[in-house]
Amino acid sequence: MPQEPVALPESEEVQIRELNRMLQFGSPALVGADGKRMELPNAVFRLLKDIARNMQLGRAIVLIPENQQLTTQRAADLLGVSRPHLIKLLEAGELPYHKAGSHRRIYLKDLAAYRKRRDAERKAALDRIARDAFESGLYDRTGIPEGGEDE
Repeated sequence: MPQEPVALPESEEVQIRELNRMLQFGSPALVGADGKRMELPNAVFRLLKDIARNMQLGRAIVLIPENQQLTTQRAADLLGVSRPHLIKLLEAGELPYHKAGSHRRIYLKDLAAYRKRRDAERKAALDRIARDAFESGLYDRTGIPEGGEDE
């Protein structure tokens, strides 16, 4: 079951800001109750840095195992689309799913792969549009808005 988002309590803002600052200086270590020191593995260090940075920016954090099964509503929320739109994607075969009883479920790893593919396709389309506009000379005819500056 996905965990609830964890947001930064106001009482811990200073601590998170300091933790984020400390994480910028390199590989940290944990010190156990017995005083034993252990260097953090690089994967844990990167994850901790990302969590601290996002919490400092006021973003809530949710950790979900890769093999987590998501409801269609949760998957739609993570993609930033409506549930009916997600159902259309599932039925069109754009995104794999399986059934748990009569309910559709999507694996997080499949959702992440779809989002990566979708984002790459969007970027490629925008690149094509920009290249076509440049090649047709549209940028040459674009004036600088009043009050704007030329870079």
